[in-house]
Amino acid sequence: MANASSSQRWKQRQANDPYVLKAQKEGYRSRAVYKLAQIHQRDRIINANTRHIVDLGSAPGGWSQWLGQNTAGNTKIIATDILPMDPLNDVEFIQGDFTEQAVLDQLLAAAGDNKMDLVVSDMAPNLSGIKTMDQARSMLLVELAAEAAGLLLKPKGDFLVKVFQGAEFDQYIRDLRSQYQKVLTRKPEASRKASREVYILARGFKG
Repeated sequence: MANASSSQRWKQRQANDPYVLKAQKEGYRSRAVYKLAQIHQRDRIINANTRHIVDLGSAPGGWSQWLGQNTAGNTKIIATDILPMDPLNDVEFIQGDFTEQAVLDQLLAAAGDNKMDLVVSDMAPNLSGIKTMDQARSMLLVELAAEAAGLLLKPKGDFLVKVFQGAEFDQYIRDLRSQYQKVLTRKPEASRKASREVYILARGFKG
């Protein structure tokens, strides 16, 4: 009964969520595009010189979709996820777990000689409902995303990642500050106020 009740509450929240309705109206794959768009509106994470992007944990593809539309086909976008993702124009998709060496090698091969201008990640782990376990899984995932970004980014490149506030959050910020020139915390309007999620924008990879 608890699971059924939770599912019903989720469905009701989705039905009443203005960003869900907006995404459906505007043809986006998820409401998460508005978080990315709002961060870009404030921080200009892409520009005319953005030529190479990796989207870690991309399914269902909302962020890759928005990035493709807002770089007008001038940028190579490589997306990856464990889950399948319907094709998008101008996006190369690699299905698999980027934390596994074989998939990471595919990412690096797809990038070729090009280092990335931007690596983004809106990933979250599958939740167990046990707060401490879920936080540990979340932090491990974002730490691995940061390691992958370190391999993929060119000097002065940027890394945008979703992080859940909790244990090890402050240390994660400190680690990023040692690798990037500037580290910013963002809570876009489209991020639900009740959620512990924030977005970390690390700018100016030191290489």
